[in-house]
Amino acid sequence: MSHANLASIGFPAKEGARSFTTRPEISGTFGAVASTHWIASQVGMAVLERGGNAFDAAAAAGFTLQIVEPHLNGPGGDCPIILHSARTGQQQAICGQGPAPAGLNVALMKSLGHEIMPGTGMLAAPIPGAFDAWMLMLRDHGTWKPLDVLAYAIGYARHGAPMVPRVRATIDSVRPLFEAEWKTSAALWLRNGGPAPGGLYANPTLADTYERVVREAEAAGGDRVAQIEAARRAWYRGFVAEAIDRFCRTTEAMDTSGRRHRAVLNGQDLANWSAGIEAPLGLDYHGHRVLKCGPWSQGPAMLQTLALIAGDDIAAMDPLGPDFIHLVTEAMKLAFADREAFYGDPNFVDVPMATLLSPAYNAARRALISDTASMDFRPGSPDGRTPRTDYAAAIRRAQEMAAAAGSGEPTVSRLGAAGGDTCHVDVIDAAGNMVSATPSAGWLQSSPAIPELGFCLGTRCQMFWLDESLPNGLQPGKRPRTTLSPALVLRDGKAWMSFGTPGGEQQDQWQSIMLLRMLHHGMNIQEAIDAPSFHSEHWISSFWPRGAKPGKLVIEGRYAPEVLAALKARGHQAEAGGDWTEGRLTGARLEADGTIRAGANPRGMQGYAVGR
Repeated sequence: MSHANLASIGFPAKEGARSFTTRPEISGTFGAVASTHWIASQVGMAVLERGGNAFDAAAAAGFTLQIVEPHLNGPGGDCPIILHSARTGQQQAICGQGPAPAGLNVALMKSLGHEIMPGTGMLAAPIPGAFDAWMLMLRDHGTWKPLDVLAYAIGYARHGAPMVPRVRATIDSVRPLFEAEWKTSAALWLRNGGPAPGGLYANPTLADTYERVVREAEAAGGDRVAQIEAARRAWYRGFVAEAIDRFCRTTEAMDTSGRRHRAVLNGQDLANWSAGIEAPLGLDYHGHRVLKCGPWSQGPAMLQTLALIAGDDIAAMDPLGPDFIHLVTEAMKLAFADREAFYGDPNFVDVPMATLLSPAYNAARRALISDTASMDFRPGSPDGRTPRTDYAAAIRRAQEMAAAAGSGEPTVSRLGAAGGDTCHVDVIDAAGNMVSATPSAGWLQSSPAIPELGFCLGTRCQMFWLDESLPNGLQPGKRPRTTLSPALVLRDGKAWMSFGTPGGEQQDQWQSIMLLRMLHHGMNIQEAIDAPSFHSEHWISSFWPRGAKPGKLVIEGRYAPEVLAALKARGHQAEAGGDWTEGRLTGARLEADGTIRAGANPRGMQGYAVGR
């Protein structure tokens, strides 16, 4: 697609691609918050206005997201965070991805007749990690007490938050399951007919839970850190853990296997765990250092994608043309193949990360990219290692699921396996503190609601393989390789940008595309978000039923028809999606002159950036 054709999809020609947006990239010097829901963004900004820092603001926004986007995350979910502290000048990754319970292992799952982990219900529940991740960040970097941070979420849970239409659509998709099987979820989400799109809907039980956490925190005295530690105890060793333990021991729930199971998770698992703090992984790319979580996430796949194309003249490519789409997609195929073959919890797996990100390895891998689309699944052999994956089984499962759906077999719809998604929040304050956080899981459709607490457990353990020899094979105490992937970028050694997105496998695809357009084509955050995007489904999905769709490439409908035709001519199994369907990105950046700029995704009409 030539630059002259940019105007055909709303982008003026040549450098005019930098001037069309659905809304401006906001700019100021005091602070900015960008998130996947306007209320969470405003809550974060309210915290900054009241004197809180970026860490206080991000935590308050994160807890609020649990109320306003309950179909995308919840208190029983996960949350990885990457942050930059202006005080120390250092960056940290906080791992709010809880591991498998001590009693969950391959032998148990096989004895129950499972070939893969269920995608819903109780068996796939890991230790919920989000609460501890937020509290650790607040303890070490924030300035506010638990009550101050949780007050916003408590208020919306108590008095009601406006429900976007997708919340109701999600509830409707699992209504038969709730009514027939998950009665505690029906009591919470179907009362009075359930949330009306745009109407207020409260979760008073969750408000009670957080209010009790606050009371127990304040009982520890006036010291801020002591209160935070008391809140953590209440969650992982106190009344919250006790309620989770009791529910897990006494509740059998239908899951995607078509059978009812109890959870393996128990109170001792919660008591023995706390979120981890580690250095993020980094890659130098065209004068910038891109930071991601470790190989317990898929984040390094973005770093590998950038390493694979580092020598290509991206700036000479049309950012909306087929050459750009083809190259980035083919690089992603190689990076995500390595994800499947080598990534896993580094506490259990020797991941050859240095080699996977090395120039020599990626130069050799880059030679595999040709002018035609690859239909093969091609992990490499870093340090001479033999890759091991379950790719053949993933293809078989995808075919079986398609055949079952075509024959009218009761599969996903009967079992209520409505997919969940994710949220994201970015914050920068006037001091230069930065937060990129991606809370997820514990969706209302994950598992039955715990009636005493007002939330359900997550199902991240669905991402494990039932083969201990695989890098992401199930083992007790091991973190499932999550798709959650916040990002931070340094420019000239200084923290520059925080960004991220929901989207499962698409997270590191959309983030790569956004960053490349900013660094090579001069787009600002909002322009890079608004521009038509794309994603591949070539590799093994991390989510139940763990299928793969070789060569599948989806581009937004706003691309010119000749772009789709060119991709098909190169062998891609390409198709056009909706006009505004690719990505829920948000981002914020701090320029050298002190200007803070931010943008958020218009798709779905939920995400907003605010600041001044």
